[in-house]
Amino acid sequence: MLHNYFIIAWRNIIKHKLFSLINIFGLSVGIAFTMLVGSYVWHEASVNSDLKNAENQYIIQSKWRDPNMGYALQALAPMPKALKDEYPTLVANYYHWDGVSSNVSKGDKHFRESLQVGDSTFLVTYGFKLLHGDVGTALNNPFSVVITEDRAIKYFGKTDVIGETLSIENFKGDKHDFVVQGVLDKLSKNSVTNVIEQSNSTFFLPGAAAKFMGRSLDGWNNTVVVGLVELRPGVKAEALNGPMLSLMKKNAPEQISANLTPYLVPLSKYYLENNNGLVKKMLYTLSFIALFILLMAVINFVNICISRSSQRMKEMGIRKVLGGLRKQLIWQFLTESVLMVFIATVVALGIYALGRPYFADLLATNIKGLFSFPLYFYLLPFALALVIGLIAGLYPALVLSSLKSVDSLKGKLNQVKDNVIFRKALIAFQFATAAVVLISAIVVSKQINLFFGKSLGYDKDYVVYAQLPRDWSKPGVQKMEGIKYRLAQLPQVRSVALSWEIPDGNNGGSFRATKIDADSAAGFSSQTLMADNQYAATYGLKIKAGQFFMPQYVQADSAKVVINETQAKALGFTNPKDAIGKQFKAIGSPDPLSICGVVADFQLGSMQGKIQPVTFYNVNQTTFYRYFSVKLRPDNIQNSLEILQKKWAEVMPGAPFEYNFMDDALAKMYKTELQLKQAAYLATGLAIIIVLLGVLGLISLSVQKRTKEIGIRKVLGSSVNHVMILFMKDFLGTVVIAGLVACPLAYYLMQHWLDNYAYKISLTPLPFVIAVLALTIVTAVLISVQTVKAALANPVKSLRSE
Repeated sequence: MLHNYFIIAWRNIIKHKLFSLINIFGLSVGIAFTMLVGSYVWHEASVNSDLKNAENQYIIQSKWRDPNMGYALQALAPMPKALKDEYPTLVANYYHWDGVSSNVSKGDKHFRESLQVGDSTFLVTYGFKLLHGDVGTALNNPFSVVITEDRAIKYFGKTDVIGETLSIENFKGDKHDFVVQGVLDKLSKNSVTNVIEQSNSTFFLPGAAAKFMGRSLDGWNNTVVVGLVELRPGVKAEALNGPMLSLMKKNAPEQISANLTPYLVPLSKYYLENNNGLVKKMLYTLSFIALFILLMAVINFVNICISRSSQRMKEMGIRKVLGGLRKQLIWQFLTESVLMVFIATVVALGIYALGRPYFADLLATNIKGLFSFPLYFYLLPFALALVIGLIAGLYPALVLSSLKSVDSLKGKLNQVKDNVIFRKALIAFQFATAAVVLISAIVVSKQINLFFGKSLGYDKDYVVYAQLPRDWSKPGVQKMEGIKYRLAQLPQVRSVALSWEIPDGNNGGSFRATKIDADSAAGFSSQTLMADNQYAATYGLKIKAGQFFMPQYVQADSAKVVINETQAKALGFTNPKDAIGKQFKAIGSPDPLSICGVVADFQLGSMQGKIQPVTFYNVNQTTFYRYFSVKLRPDNIQNSLEILQKKWAEVMPGAPFEYNFMDDALAKMYKTELQLKQAAYLATGLAIIIVLLGVLGLISLSVQKRTKEIGIRKVLGSSVNHVMILFMKDFLGTVVIAGLVACPLAYYLMQHWLDNYAYKISLTPLPFVIAVLALTIVTAVLISVQTVKAALANPVKSLRSE
């Protein structure tokens, strides 16, 4: 009997091809999108799960009394090793490292790479596997290096490169050969080698190499390293709070111990909760969007199944007359519904496989392949298919099978309590969801346009930046100033600036500033930037008063600094001109600083935070630099870059010209928001498609039920337009009600999201009007198309029989 049910079900699917295609396609798209989002959430939630003893791995974080005194990510350099040595019953292992970037060369290949200089415990602690080399000895030699698989191929064209050498440059400009002693197997995403988005390390040097690189992994006043520990099984993170405070008070300077509270964060949660939980919020948002899209698709499927099932009333009557039992009819409906959902699920798996590369590119991440999940994962979509199929088939199975044979044979659908109000409520829910998603997409897009717009306080257009070989000394800076002058002579270049920072939120630290005659307790935190006199011209910073350093630096100008308007106000100057020539104190420094210029406020970091006081030091005085920022003329950018690259190779042979536009830097800073924007666009498109399929199902049922009414109206003189308006009144009312529900909900959600940003757009009625109006117009067009056919039909055919 079951075999017979499947045969009949398949015949009905083939017989009603268009209906089956619409139903299967709508549901499969919803299931596929949910699977893609689920795979992305799975991938992001699994970061760090592949590490050895992942549940016991922790990263040391720093909570400063004043957040601008230091970074949360960085720890006291000796802390990890001291915990292991002093508390071996609590700590099983440790790893601490300093991240740098430097020029790496092999023959005529020169690239700037991200390096980790750290303990030899790196491989053993986290269970990283080597394709080639010995885990136990790979980092024992001071001039040994472990590299990733892709870097081995990049420099040597193969992975078996043990014993080969790579030349690495230090911060004095000296080079030394490092012997490759290990090649890492492909790494899954983790917070050890990729602790932040801007730092994905591919070269790993032993701690003994720190001396050559000009770095330090020691000293209780050193707070610029990343510290990690592995706890013993069963040890809680809170058990280390006391030991860390004890070690810090015993060894660290008073200024640090009085203002710093170290704590542990499990690596299993670090990636999701870092940066105010931005990734976790993103995952929750995408998950809710996916679930609503799936719910819309399921509602569609149920609605269309119900609307089409009424066409088979005469078939039900004949089956009953011929002796068919009610339970057999129920089984028939349920079998057909479940079979269609299973087909939709199989199609969804195909869509997943085809859409995975596009979706991965959309979110700039990796999405697992179709056959990369645990076995139980594959049971979920089919279990879901069974549930959806039963829900969709249950209503027509119970209701239509309960009709009297006479009513069924006469096709009296009005005898069925089909609860149109309930189904219209479902359609309204779909419209409301689609409207919320569309409004959200518009608002997110407008906010992101603000990130990249003209309100940054500086001009990012035609600015490219590139990292430089380091030589942090007076002669090194003078050499860079000479090279800068030669680059600036190119007719394609407007200006060139030498600096430590670009406006991407990664500044060189901060200090406590105060008025010259004020107490230290009245101080405020000022962000430190190091740049030369061309920085303002290159980035288009507006000079409010004074000048951005002297054209030629002399030692007498070492105390002169440039500040922003926010700092001028914090120092008590209402007019920027009043600040010129005045002095203020840098707490902890014996000499006061003299203000030579005031620039307008500009957005140094993310718009999540308010603009902070900023102090520019002359890079000639500090001697610390990282970037050349080049302002190009707007004519033929590609040609200008080629000429700049040739000149770069001429003035700095062996230094790679790996440039980026400022738009690229902003895209990295707002990566999560850009992912949300792309996902919102995709979800909006799917929501609109699904909701229109829902309207298609409901309008089909309505037209079918009112065929005779349409015929009578035509006989009595109604025009096609009158018939169309008749149906539009029913459905456009549903759209209006959905819009009234959606707008306040979308306003609440978007206002809550915008509250995460110190600088944000104002929510105007425009996005709400556009969304509701767009949905109304598209729905009206669809209703028109559906009703025109019925309105143009010969009324004789609809009236000739009961």
